[in-house]
Amino acid sequence: MDGLIVCSGPEEVRRYRLLALRAGLKLESAGLKMSRGMSALKIVRSEFGIKARTSAKALPEYEQYLRSIGMIS
Repeated sequence: MDGLIVCSGPEEVRRYRLLALRAGLKLESAGLKMSRGMSALKIVRSEFGIKARTSAKALPEYEQYLRSIGMIS
């Protein structure tokens, strides 16, 4: 099956979630919604201490956080 992603442990699930939040911020900065629940911006602000008020401004800060933990280059 092409395109199938299998997360086989808690650490992989955590990594996938961090990248999904990044994708959600990108969607929200373009004016779309990630889901019907909490926005990616609200999750990122509450969990990672990002102070930006808009998704577009939060995205570079969040990407810097992901770089600091080695998730993206």
